Amino acid sequence: MPASEREYRPETRLVHAGTLRSEFAETSEALFLTQGYVYDSAEQCELRFSGKEPGYVYSRYSNPTVSMFEQRMAALEGAETARATATGMAAVTTALMGLVRAGDHVVAAKALFGGCRWVVEEWLPRFGVESTLVDGADLAQWKKAVRKNTKVCFLETPTNPTLEVIDIAEVAKIAHSVGAKLVVDNVFATPLYQSPLKLGADCVVYSATKHIDGQGRCLGGVILGSEKFIQDHVHQIIRQTGPSLSPFNAWLMLKSLETLAVRVARQTETAAKIADKLAGHPKLVRLIYPGRADHPQADIIKKQMSAGSTLIALEVKGGKAGAFRFQNALKLTRITNNLGDAKSLITHPTTTTHQRLTPEQRAELGIGDGLLRFSAGLEHPDDLIEDLSEALEAV
Repeated sequence: MPASEREYRPETRLVHAGTLRSEFAETSEALFLTQGYVYDSAEQCELRFSGKEPGYVYSRYSNPTVSMFEQRMAALEGAETARATATGMAAVTTALMGLVRAGDHVVAAKALFGGCRWVVEEWLPRFGVESTLVDGADLAQWKKAVRKNTKVCFLETPTNPTLEVIDIAEVAKIAHSVGAKLVVDNVFATPLYQSPLKLGADCVVYSATKHIDGQGRCLGGVILGSEKFIQDHVHQIIRQTGPSLSPFNAWLMLKSLETLAVRVARQTETAAKIADKLAGHPKLVRLIYPGRADHPQADIIKKQMSAGSTLIALEVKGGKAGAFRFQNALKLTRITNNLGDAKSLITHPTTTTHQRLTPEQRAELGIGDGLLRFSAGLEHPDDLIEDLSEALEAV
């Protein structure tokens, strides 16, 4: 699909972009389950390994099926190129590690997925990289935190699990003012509803396990940016350390991308209906949904997101006991720590994704014991509203 000929819309790119056909001219993308590749001659082998001749060498860092997934994701994101990884956390860790070395400094928003926060707070300092955590919504804190040796600013928006929204364009300006790169985790918004690269970010990361697979089948991640960014900071780390995506998982993700726009649009429509129906419910302390006018950062959402996406944060009365009664009373919505699935899912962050944080740290982020993260699936919205409403009676 030659992108130079025409700028196709996202839905079209999700079906066609990056497709490579073999000599058999297959309709569906081919699955290449191979570790290595053979060469016509020893001379060709030498040229491939030296990078003087294009072609595949070893599937740890390049594979035709994985390449198709990378190219399709790049076309969707509007990035020059991409590299796939085995998991979303591999994508985050690779992107961050590729930008820093001993003596450097990282500034990150406090509101991060538990694993991402661990990498910033615990992992990077083991290698002599200092980190500072800030209130992501407070631009003054970003400005105060950056230093001459700051190499990375890192954030996710909307945040996990409170759905706080951070102004990407303004943080990008702050990062670039000291020569740092901005890395954005865009999982919750999806590439359909938010484009960090267009807002000034240097790199976007995804857990492809979430909406991109969207059917609870496999793990994966992807890093996107300019050709220079990927070559300078990402490619060699993947080549030499091997956080590689399985070709089989890449093939599954390729097939999932064909339906991503349809699935996410339906899930977003459902999430909006549920949020409007449950807002103000007497058993809820609060409800947060980026698609509602009462969201605390509604002005930023209007500027950088085109829809509210698929997640809702619900805080029920009664703390942990109330949250557990609510979850246990659900009949249709399933309790699990994943999101972006065809099935509606619910998570209690205090005891799962953010259990490593102290109560004080969770309170600072607005993660109360009664807070729950709901991920809208593909069920009929009325069935989900009935399920959630009936379960709230148990609180």
